[in-house]
Parts: sequence; structure tokens; C-alpha cells
Amino acid sequence: MRTHKKSLLAAALIAAIGLAGCSDGDDGQDGAPGAPGTPGTPGEPGGSPVVETSEVTNVEFISHMVEEGKVTIEFEITNEDGNLVNGLSDASVYLAMNTERGIQRSRDGEVGGKVTVGGDEPTEGATLTMLDDGHYELVAPIASVQADSEVLTRLQVGDGETIADSPYIIVNKPENIHTSTTETCYSCHVDYATSDIKHAKFVALNTAGEVDFVGSCMVCHNNVARGQDETGEYDETGGYAKNTMQKLGHINHQKFEKDFTPTNCYSCHAEPVINTSIAGNGCSDCHTSDASAAAIVQATGDFDAREFHAKSSLIGLVEREETRASHTTTTSAPYWDADASWEDTTTGAVCTDLKLYEVLDGVETQLNIGEMYAVHTLTYAGAYIHGYDSEKNTVVGRAISRGSEQYIERADGTRSICFPGLVAGFESSNLNASTRVTFGLGEEDSTLAGYTGVSITGYSEVVSTDYYDIDLSTTVPNFSSEGTYDRRHAVTADSCTTCHNNGTNYHKNGGYSDGGKACVACHNNGQDRNAKSSAPGFGPMVHSMHWGIGNALSGAKVDEETGENLVNSAASLNADNCVSCHADGVSLADVPNQYMLSRAYNEGTTGVMTSPITANCFACHNSDQALNHMEQNGGELNIPNNVDWFTEGTSESCATCHDTGKSFGIDMFHNFDRVQ
Repeated sequence: MRTHKKSLLAAALIAAIGLAGCSDGDDGQDGAPGAPGTPGTPGEPGGSPVVETSEVTNVEFISHMVEEGKVTIEFEITNEDGNLVNGLSDASVYLAMNTERGIQRSRDGEVGGKVTVGGDEPTEGATLTMLDDGHYELVAPIASVQADSEVLTRLQVGDGETIADSPYIIVNKPENIHTSTTETCYSCHVDYATSDIKHAKFVALNTAGEVDFVGSCMVCHNNVARGQDETGEYDETGGYAKNTMQKLGHINHQKFEKDFTPTNCYSCHAEPVINTSIAGNGCSDCHTSDASAAAIVQATGDFDAREFHAKSSLIGLVEREETRASHTTTTSAPYWDADASWEDTTTGAVCTDLKLYEVLDGVETQLNIGEMYAVHTLTYAGAYIHGYDSEKNTVVGRAISRGSEQYIERADGTRSICFPGLVAGFESSNLNASTRVTFGLGEEDSTLAGYTGVSITGYSEVVSTDYYDIDLSTTVPNFSSEGTYDRRHAVTADSCTTCHNNGTNYHKNGGYSDGGKACVACHNNGQDRNAKSSAPGFGPMVHSMHWGIGNALSGAKVDEETGENLVNSAASLNADNCVSCHADGVSLADVPNQYMLSRAYNEGTTGVMTSPITANCFACHNSDQALNHMEQNGGELNIPNNVDWFTEGTSESCATCHDTGKSFGIDMFHNFDRVQ
């Protein structure tokens, strides 16, 4: 879209009209001169105001020039109101060089360097000159640079008092020095600059004002490690930091203890890695440079380390991905099978049918579950029958006794999972079924495979039944369709797999795919799981396990000496970065107005329930003050439940003030947007 100043456009139109009215003919006599016009109001002095202080300092980058022995940077600064700022006396430049060994900045100044103007230790020969209002030139003497040097340069200006410190800015960066990106790092970290993790304040912007996370890190965490003398003591040679950039990614991230693997290179490297030498940067963090290892790389030709690691049988990423992608299941709605027998007595049963298909080139072929289970290709193929509230579209518990199932193998490969009866408590609900199959992928122990294998979970349509209203000895129960399973799931499909990236399950045949939908089969409003005394249901439990009391109870991280649970790695991420999972935001008004059974909040004692928004918020905000606020606005914690608990509405009014978009909306205090 074109834009013009109105005054200039009007002048142009007037001129055009005047020209169009001209001709070569006689245009008549000129009229008498008009009367003088009224004098105009005197105009304001031109230009923006100039100031000498700032609470926020903005830097507009102009130029960067590398010459032999020095770097010159030209820039302009404004304050929080957009006014030019004069009187700048303090600035600093950190410069790393692109060498044969990669990015490097040594502490002794032999490679790259640091230059400061102003402050307590100004660099000799460095100058900061004001060329015009708010317009400055910084000349930084750095002996190691040449006119053709490729440099990574970081600038910051301000004295932190009269003129506020500016953000760190990457004013120059060589091309192709890294293939990990801000986007891949922030897929888990979201906004490192606002976190409590070490060095968060050093996150820098590029000249367009966008976060350059990897460039920020590489100014100090070079490709070259800090040098050591003959005694092993660190000296001033080599790179700046002990931990190289590649070591941070490959080694330090292994401290993320739950189903994360640094060998899923695609998680961080948006493009093929630059180094293809087994002895070079990155590879040497984990691999020796012996001949057999080097031959792997050399024989591959156009080597992509990401693909190589993913396909390795020792890692198994591709095998798990292909297994999941090439199989699908169907789950039938619960039905009555009058021919099902128990202990040689035909009594009938409530059943669901599980079918497994292999999908190749778009063609589905049904597989034989019984045969695959017998040879341990499958280590689990089971089902649950759930109570389902169709009015609120919620799972309200398990309507069968665990361990009472019987498997019936059908001729076409279908497995029917049947139960001798339904348990009490679901007379007012509808029913649906969930099924799971697990591929052991070489692991025959069904318990272990429940963690390491590939599981596929499915949910059936919903049915109503007169099962609880009839005499089963004389009448066959009826099961009638009530539509599809449509439980609200307010997270995205890749919410879990972005960080938990190794393709395995969390536990008990429940995987991370599809935003953890498999978990809902056990962790729902009515299952009343203790979940290590973290929180009830699905959402509250996930909140607590990551950032609430459940973080230190999860068992994901333990003290090697004492065996005691430790706070897990999620504590290093900002809890208010809800966008990690809720990429599309959260509507509190859409939360079903239904209690959750909550023994997890009651020291494991059953018989209580909690209102849903309170259950979610209390998972992290569990102080007495926070709970008092929730209760004053209709929230309830651990009140006695009854048989038809799921039919009762709550009195919570949280959405009135805290729904997204409100003046005190959840989005005002939690982050639902990615940093750009």
C-alpha cells in the first residue's frame, strides 16, 4: 500500500489541475489582484526534541566496518519517547572471529577481543564520537582483526544510570556459522531472556530488533574451548568459555532427564550441521576420531549428521517414527457380547473390538493382533471402558474393574477386550472405550516396553445404555450411539514431543503423541489418580509435574547417592510460558463446569472433589493467599463428593475476570505468544 503526506498530495493535485486547464488559445484577461490573506500562525521549531537521559535506550544500527586493527560502528540512540539522546559516554564491544576452528574469542586478545569506552576500565585508543544529535561513531581498536576478517560483533551502550543500558545487539555476524536457530531453541525455552537460567541477561537482539539467541551465546561460548596449561589449569588462551556452544547442546542438555535425546539432531539443527569431520566441532563431544568412525562419515558422501543419527539402530528414532506412522487402529464402541464366556460359563460381557492396520502407500491391511502378541511383536493390546458425560464432553472415570478383562482373538485378527460387568457409579453417564497397542521393538518385557516402545491409543464413539436399569439374567442390555468422542484438549499435537523428543512413551503404554491424549485414558476428571500426590486429572497433573509440587515428586530425577527425588529440569523453564503447550491460547469460559475427583490434593485419601479451574491453578499457585482468592470467587478444594458428582455444576466465577482478553485476563500474567 502506498502512503503520501496529505499536504504533498494536495499540492500535486492542484498543480495537475492547473496544467490540465492550460491551452495554446486566448484564455481571456487576467482578473484584479485579490486582497492580502490573513497571516498564518507561527510554526513550531522543526525536528524532534533532544534529551540527555533515558530510562530505555534504543539503538538504531547504521554501519559496521572492519579494518586492519580496528572496528568502527556507527549508530543512533533514542530514549523511551523516541527522542534523540546526546551525552553518551559509555559503550562496549565484544568481538569473536571466524577462524579455521570456528568462532573464537580468546581472553588474552590474540583472537578477537573486548573494547570498552567509559566505565572503570576504558580501553586505550577506543573513541566514542558524537557526529550529530543522537548520532555516534565508536572506534574499537582490536589488534587481531584484519580488513578481511569475518567477525561476530556484539554492541551495548549506556552507563546504566543517566543513560540506561541498551539491550545487547549483534551488529555483525558471519553467514553459516550455526545451523541451530532461535526458533528451535525457543521451542522449549520460549523466551530465555526472561528466565531464571544462567546468563539470561546476555540474550541479544539483531539489528532488526529480533532475538538472536544462538548468536548471543556464541559471543562467549565459542566453538573453541578455553585453553589449559600443562598442569590442566585454565589459562587465557583458546576460546572464552570452558563450555563450547556445541558442548552446551550435546552434553549439557543430557541433564534433561526425561525422554529427551540430544541425538535427535532435528530438534535443534534446522539445517544440516556444518561440521562433517568426526574429529571436528560437535562430533568430538561424543565420538572418538578413530578410523572406523571416520569411515562412516567419509563413506556417506553428502553427509547429514541429523539423518545419520536418526537412522542409527542404536538410537532408534526412525524406527519408532516409521512404526507409529505406518500403523493405525480402530476402536469399536462398547457393546454386549452374549456369547462371551467366563470360566467355561457363557454369561455375556461388555466388549470393545480393537483392530490394528498396517498402512503402506495409503493402503490399510489388517494385522493379526493375537499372532503378533504371541511372538512379542506387540507387548500390550488392551482396553478400558469409561464413563463419559456427553453434556460436558468429559471422561468421568473407568466403568470396569481393572484386571477383569478377557481377550477374545477373532479370525480376522481383531482382538475383543471383554469385561464381565460394569461397576457402580456410572448409572448417570454414557460410555466409551479406549484401546492401546504397544510395539516392543525388540523389548519383550511388557513392563519395560510400556516405557520404551511405541504405543498407539484410540478412543471409540460414545454410547448410552440401559445396562444399569435391567435384570441381566433375563434381558440383553442395549447400547445406542450418542455420537463421537470429543473431549476438550487445549494443547497442540506437538506440545509434548517438542521437548520429549526421543519417540518413546512416558510410562505404562502412554505416549507423548497428539499432545498426550493417551494420558487421558487414565488421568481424567473421574479416575482419581494420586499421580504421586501432584494434582488430579490431566491438565492439573501436567502443570504440577512441570512447575508445581509434582516437579520434585515425579521421580524423573533422583539423587544418585540418597535416591531421593530432586527437582526436575522443567524447573529451569519459565512456568508462565504457557505457550509451550497452549500455542492457541486458553479460554477459561470453555473449561467444562465439572468437578474433578481430587485425592491427589488430599494426601491420597479419596472421597473429595475440586472445581476445575481451581484444580488447574492450584497446581502451581498453591499458597494460602492464592487459595483464599480462588475460594472467594467460587472455587472449591477437596469438598466431599457423591455418586453423581459429575452431574453437579460448580460456582466458580474465575472466567469473569481472568478469561483471555479481560482486564485481568490470564494472558496478562502468562505468556501465550512466541518471541519473534
